[in-house]
Amino acid sequence: MARCEVCGNDYGMSFEVHAQGAVHVFDCFSCAIHRMAPICEHCRCRIIGQGVEVEGHWYCGAHCARAEGRVGIVDKV
Repeated sequence: MARCEVCGNDYGMSFEVHAQGAVHVFDCFSCAIHRMAPICEHCRCRIIGQGVEVEGHWYCGAHCARAEGRVGIVDKV
C-alpha cells in the first residue's frame, strides 16, 4: 500500500504518475487531477482536457486565451 500525496489515504490500489523526473502517488484520479492538472490563467479552472499553451501560459481553451489578449488562437474541433 502507498499513501496518497494529496489526501493522505493509505490505499492498496494507489498508483504512480511519473512526470518531469518525479514520481507522484495517488489513491484516485481526482487527487491526481488536483495535484497535476495546470490551472487556466484566465478562469482559474483545472485544465482536464487538452487546453492551449501560448508562450508558456496555459488556458482551458481559445476563449480564455483571447480574453487574456492572446491572438490567433483557435480551438480544434
